[in-house]
Amino acid sequence: MKIAIFTQSLQCGGAERVTAHLANAWAEMGRDVSIITLADVASDFYALHPSIHRIELTLAAESHGIADALLSNARRVYSLHRVLKQIDVDVVIAMMMGPSILTVLASVGLRCRTIISERCYPPSIPVGRVWSMLRRLIYRWADCVVAQTQETREWLQASAGCKRIAVIPNPVVLPLSVATPILEPAMVLHPGRQLLLAVGRFGEEKGFDLLLEAFSRIAIACPAWDLVILGDGMLRQELENQRDTLGLSVRVFFPGAVGNMADWYRRANLFVLSSRSEGFPNVLIEAMAYGCPAVSYDCHAGPRDIISDGVNGLLVKPAGDVDALARALLALVTDELERKRMAQNAAVVQERFSMPEILSLWEKVINPE
Repeated sequence: MKIAIFTQSLQCGGAERVTAHLANAWAEMGRDVSIITLADVASDFYALHPSIHRIELTLAAESHGIADALLSNARRVYSLHRVLKQIDVDVVIAMMMGPSILTVLASVGLRCRTIISERCYPPSIPVGRVWSMLRRLIYRWADCVVAQTQETREWLQASAGCKRIAVIPNPVVLPLSVATPILEPAMVLHPGRQLLLAVGRFGEEKGFDLLLEAFSRIAIACPAWDLVILGDGMLRQELENQRDTLGLSVRVFFPGAVGNMADWYRRANLFVLSSRSEGFPNVLIEAMAYGCPAVSYDCHAGPRDIISDGVNGLLVKPAGDVDALARALLALVTDELERKRMAQNAAVVQERFSMPEILSLWEKVINPE
């Protein structure tokens, strides 16, 4: 079977990482796999199996104005159609909304099975009238739409008119790969300190401003604990200013993005996800797979598909409630036995979201007969 995966790029990101994991797994199985991106190969972050065909369209430049956008996307559809026809694939899988729409259009007249994969909970990320209209018109023509959660599946049925939908969560692949930069936890934390860990892009949707406020409300009650937020982004300066204003400069650290996440998950005593919205939080699965209990907002969507409230972590309702998050964090930072109990249960996600389990779900989609 020949499989092609089309996505924006292979830069560092959740959808890109899943693309690489799936492609590598299928290549290991002996399948003929191609990865096609709008961006060029120079921007790739993830390592690929040597048998994978890497194809770049080099058409990722941003458009300026409606006319330029129409022309640019017409070029993308034409180039993708030509490549798919040339490599004669059996199945083409598109990752994320933009590539998904382009793929359905580019597949017209070809014999390949077309699968598109929605990587977020659509209402949480406004895309504008034009793209929303295109999603409603075009998604339904795919052979199958893959959603990461049941909540996203229900939205796609109701709002995009999709009929053929499969729910397939992200896999967790252990051990996690190691890349640069390497930063050991001991370089940030003093020995004996308890670690509350958060990870993500410094954007509004991740809710790190809410987390800082919640931590400030419990800091006096848990003097042995420090908060480390790994990642980077546009809001770094604002978050640093908020931390300093709250008087937490010696208790909260922003070391940046790191390439040795497994070391941090092992060191963490508790993981927190403060997102206002999610698609399917890879970092939450990873932390729990390494035996870390978790506290998460019960946001749209993803956490409730991973955490069983009170069993392997705590779900905080409603999302965005700082007092509720502070109470949940305090309940676990002050109860070591409860953390240990949840940690034992948390590791079960290794089985639920293992690559063999997720591949079996994908197999029903790419090879339904």
